[in-house]
Amino acid sequence: MKLGLIEDMHRIDKEAADSYSLPEIVLMENAGRRSAEVTIEMLGGVQGKSLCVVAGSGNNGGDAMSAARHLANKGARVRVFLAGEHANLKPSAAAMYTILEKMGMELHELNGDRDWDRFHMALKFSEGIVDGILGTGAVGELRKKTLKLIEEINQSERPVMAIDMPSGVAADTGAVQTAAVRAQATLSLGLPKPGQLLSPGADYVGRLVVDDIGLPSQLLDSDKMSLQMLDKDLAASLLPERARDVHKGSCGRILIVAGSRGMTGAAVMAAKAALRIGAGLVTLAVPQSQQPIVAAQVQEIMTCPLPETEAGYLGGEDAVQVVLSLANKADVLLMGPGLGRAAETMEFVRLVSTRTPCRLVLDADALFAFARLPEVLAECKERPILTPHLGEMARLMGVETETLRGNLVPAAQRLAKGCKAVLVAKGECTLMAYPEGEVFFSTLGNPGMATAGTGDVLAGTIAGLAAQTEVDFMPLLGTYLHGRAGDLAYEVLGEGLLAGDIIEKLPQARRELLDWRKEKGIKDIERRLFSKGIDNVTFLA
Repeated sequence: MKLGLIEDMHRIDKEAADSYSLPEIVLMENAGRRSAEVTIEMLGGVQGKSLCVVAGSGNNGGDAMSAARHLANKGARVRVFLAGEHANLKPSAAAMYTILEKMGMELHELNGDRDWDRFHMALKFSEGIVDGILGTGAVGELRKKTLKLIEEINQSERPVMAIDMPSGVAADTGAVQTAAVRAQATLSLGLPKPGQLLSPGADYVGRLVVDDIGLPSQLLDSDKMSLQMLDKDLAASLLPERARDVHKGSCGRILIVAGSRGMTGAAVMAAKAALRIGAGLVTLAVPQSQQPIVAAQVQEIMTCPLPETEAGYLGGEDAVQVVLSLANKADVLLMGPGLGRAAETMEFVRLVSTRTPCRLVLDADALFAFARLPEVLAECKERPILTPHLGEMARLMGVETETLRGNLVPAAQRLAKGCKAVLVAKGECTLMAYPEGEVFFSTLGNPGMATAGTGDVLAGTIAGLAAQTEVDFMPLLGTYLHGRAGDLAYEVLGEGLLAGDIIEKLPQARRELLDWRKEKGIKDIERRLFSKGIDNVTFLA
């Protein structure tokens, strides 16, 4: 399923009217009817219940007034409060208002103190609220009147059904400038919006329901949109069933360069994850002093000692040459988990990265080698896969983390394009950005995964899929399976889960996805995921 930015939704609405002769008021009626249904589901019925509908002056307000009519028809006692002036309603919203007037419904503007007192009392005695104030129109600081409405709604502590977006949440970024309605349920019209998935906006959405409201499917799946959900169907299409005649050499030869004194655990977890996700052969190359330690931990992994400096870190041309020789026989090279940040090691990482002949996955300390130097990654022979958390991504780009969070999607697109890399930006909503401009969103995962080692497991999972799926699909499939395995572990262990628990659930997550593929008859993905070419780009312009 695609995700719609504000400009995408405006274009879709316009094309629906211009190219499909689908009037705005028809879509508004559909949105209103579906909003009423979601409200009824949220409240367990509305017969005889008092409801407040708060409507803005735009189309979101028109949707809310349409919902008010449907709720009244189901037996609710509905009061409608306008966030603006009746005279300023847009034409379709004004038509909905006229219908309510003729029905004799209570309609109130909020101009003086008595109006606000009436609103306050109505909220106090209501059993539910419909938020149709702003929708996707929240940009910048809220007007004083809108802010007061939102504060009154939140203070009432009544269940809220928000239409399209909780008022106050930016649809494109999830930003909350001043305040936002805390909804129990949100109905997203047409397509989900990035701001419903990204923090802090995601915390205000509650249960998310998406409805096409009758928009033509051709518009909702247009290649003009570059944002997409990584859902179960898409993930299943990326994971083919194994042939009967496979062997360990055809299921992926994975080389992992990781570990240092005191940090061999990260290296071992990455290697275990690669094995558990189905890799045929995994070689773990570590500083020679650490090789006996890791060799004793996992019998199924081959280990290789690498030349190290006197201080025990990887570095020097001899180590580079050993790794490049190993990489010649590998499908993918993962570097970073537990590697350390010594200057010699960082130079080692940069040399190997630009000279290795195979696909490259860079995680953790390997990313530190390119802090403020991400353009060097464009020199890699195969486009690398980068797996930073937001702090590491900010360090790569030379910006503050909070600045990045407020501009995450376009920043991810710029970084992926500038590096000619696939970016897996880890967070509560993980983004996978491709140089062609496409960005995939994954909401799998849970608070229990905020524990040491989960990033190492993700990197190993992605690398372990080499030769099991197309190389460009490794980040998507790996992110999905890692998130699902984390959720399976969380169901049992809650906040006490360890990174190793995720590793143990990877086979179950994989089997579950293959079973889903069979049950639904899902075929290997046929259409191109990446439909846009790479333009000439000035890095981070």
